[in-house]
Amino acid sequence: MKRRCVVLMIFLSLFFAVPVHGETAGGEPFGEISAESALLIESSTGKVIFEKEADVPKSPASVTKIMTLLLIFEDLSDGKISLLDQVTVSNHAASMGGSQVFLEEGEIQTVETLIKCIAVSSANDGCVAMAEYISGSEEAFVDRMNEKAKALGMKNTHFVNCCGLDAQGHLSTARDIGIMSRELTEKYPDIFQYSSIWMDEFVHKTSKGESSFGLSNTNKLIKTYQGCNGLKTGSTSKAKFCLSATATRKDISLIAVVMGCPDSKQRSEDVRKMLDYGFANVIVYEDEDPLESWNVVEISGGERESVSIHSGEKFHYTLLKNEEGKQITKNVKILQEIYAPIKKDEVIGEIDYLLDGEVIGTIPIYSSEEVKEKTYIFSLKSLWNQVRLDT
Repeated sequence: MKRRCVVLMIFLSLFFAVPVHGETAGGEPFGEISAESALLIESSTGKVIFEKEADVPKSPASVTKIMTLLLIFEDLSDGKISLLDQVTVSNHAASMGGSQVFLEEGEIQTVETLIKCIAVSSANDGCVAMAEYISGSEEAFVDRMNEKAKALGMKNTHFVNCCGLDAQGHLSTARDIGIMSRELTEKYPDIFQYSSIWMDEFVHKTSKGESSFGLSNTNKLIKTYQGCNGLKTGSTSKAKFCLSATATRKDISLIAVVMGCPDSKQRSEDVRKMLDYGFANVIVYEDEDPLESWNVVEISGGERESVSIHSGEKFHYTLLKNEEGKQITKNVKILQEIYAPIKKDEVIGEIDYLLDGEVIGTIPIYSSEEVKEKTYIFSLKSLWNQVRLDT
């Protein structure tokens, strides 16, 4: 068993080497940008392509709403709320200033309508209404936002409210915004059904009657940049102009974050430069069939002599086109001795991916089926069946 494992590792290293190209993050390869801080990442892997003062805490303005949306979609996924749930707007929610859709106290809207108001028109009143519906109060919801930020590794973020209005201590960074943007879009891609809407409308429903209200996306790149499908703008006098933008072309998805831009025009121009650079230079290496044709391994002490295996996941890695002389190789490693009993989806090995000899990622190898331990009774039955076949 050990010999077979070693031979397979050498075979894969020799025959699955893939030439790639790339460049380390840093500098401004696309010219200067006005943003005080910025980050560009490839979404599927989270690899940083470019950064500028990405860990300096700043006011995030309405980009805060990405975390609010993340928690909404988390509860939708867990079945705690549904898109058709009816939400009653409180006086506190209706009193929100800044960007709003003018919800009235006592007005009833569905969760889906409020998601649309938040994602498209950056509705502060919609944010607070959802926060209160989910957690009972905005304060309790903000506590959950901060807990989620900590769990995601957002080291320099603290939320004071759920909508992004300027407040003492309400801070985040370009890197942390990239983290929560990636979490939302990779885990809950349904967000794009809302963040990519250019114009829409909803109906106010109050005791005074019904009236239509138009929604217009605050992210103008949705209309003007090919592949842009989100995500969230923000602007206040303190934060200046901020944006976390998402865009996809072919198999490449990017997230570009800017904070502290002087105006909305420069904000869009900065993001456009970053995305253009990313799409022109990013390569995503994908290994969709890590085990190739190898699908069984030998075992000892079982009712069968082998067990089927699978990798359970694909491998992705991001590089840039102008990196030269790099090679990705993979080493498949199986446990030297595998004894029954074996449970289904038990880890029995792993695949290491290496870039010029350094490990850049590892995925597990699982058993595809259960194999019971060979018992004395089973051995007797097998022997008896063999005798019957021979006679």
